[in-house]
Amino acid sequence: MFDIKISKIENTSRTNEGSFLQTPFWCEFKAAHGWKYLRFEMSAKVPVEKGSRNCEGERCSTKEHEEGHGEHSENQILEERTYEFAVLVRSFAKGLFSLAYLPLFPSLLYKCTSEEKIDSAFDSQDQSVLIDETLVTPETQSIEFANFIAEIAGALKPYLPKNTICVRFDPDVDFATPFDRDTFNYGLKVVSYADRLRLKKTRVDIQPPDSTLVDLTAGEEEILGRMKSKWRYNIRLAEKKGVQIEKILGNDSNLSEKLDKFYELYKITSERDGIAIHPKSYYEDLMRRSAEEIAAGKNVPEVRLYLTRHEEDYLGAIITLFSKTESVYLYGCSSNVKRNLMPNFLLQWTAMKDAKAYGSLYYDMYGMPPTDDENHPMHGLYLFKTGFGGKNIHRTGSWDVQLKALYSLCTLAENLRAFWHKKVLKKLRGR
Repeated sequence: MFDIKISKIENTSRTNEGSFLQTPFWCEFKAAHGWKYLRFEMSAKVPVEKGSRNCEGERCSTKEHEEGHGEHSENQILEERTYEFAVLVRSFAKGLFSLAYLPLFPSLLYKCTSEEKIDSAFDSQDQSVLIDETLVTPETQSIEFANFIAEIAGALKPYLPKNTICVRFDPDVDFATPFDRDTFNYGLKVVSYADRLRLKKTRVDIQPPDSTLVDLTAGEEEILGRMKSKWRYNIRLAEKKGVQIEKILGNDSNLSEKLDKFYELYKITSERDGIAIHPKSYYEDLMRRSAEEIAAGKNVPEVRLYLTRHEEDYLGAIITLFSKTESVYLYGCSSNVKRNLMPNFLLQWTAMKDAKAYGSLYYDMYGMPPTDDENHPMHGLYLFKTGFGGKNIHRTGSWDVQLKALYSLCTLAENLRAFWHKKVLKKLRGR
């Protein structure tokens, strides 16, 4: 359908923009911790209606519909688009099988009609009102998108280890509500079944599918104004009570000492909330790597550690990543003392202000429950993150294109492991 062609590339100019997961900096960091990093350029011929809006691809040129492409209508042309993306590959079970992973790629093929235009078309009392273009939503392009993913996986296969059981995608597609997301995902499942694409929704998502994004393009007073009043009060309270914020970069002389404080807090949080954490060396490498590359003149994301302290007590910490597109709250932890001082509110607000000064367009809280459900065990996290006035988004989550029969057995083991850690262990620990 798309006549996809890919080729390996070594260099890119996109070192500090777009999703941080696609930057060479992040991929090379992951390559130092068990993954293999590959980068590709891809061309694809995408059918579009004549006279439609500009394509959504990174670079496009149009090519008229030719004979021999019977699956396209006479009203269509082919737009040649080029893309660039990273692939991470990891081996498991002592090399028995491998998994290829594409983080935050691809996006939808066609630009969607604005919600305002759709609402005006359907809410109008005047039955003569007509929309001047074909309505395009994520759901209307599920057939093309499902086939697009499957064809990308097929084109990648010759470049991957022979024991690769699947290509896993975290598509760069998000929705305003969980219902819209679930409707789109259901459509992908139907298309996969009908077209025999071997495209399967995973039970375990690699990236958090639900998040909230705080717009940093406005002034500080406007950003504060979008927060819940209690959140603004808590920020002022922490300042009034003498809560201090320490900022550490990867080339600071006291990095190791401050990371010790961070890691102590992280172990407390891990025990309290039942979350898994990496060794301290993982976070130290992330921070040092960023600082060293920036010092060498490279345009890469900046990683910062923030610690909040009151008198001699360290109360919380976060590690953030700043890029020219986004800032991301990657890791966070807190102590069990002096929580009444509201240190984490001031901690996040300080990071947001720094992210704005850096030039990031938004601050990604990076992971929360999908809805305001009081019965959800992490409901408090939902309230905390959404109180900062961001826009809630709901991504599709991870999707696999199966390549080997062993895939079913491996995913069964993956699901059992997730069930053990997320359900059984938490219940045993009283959570």
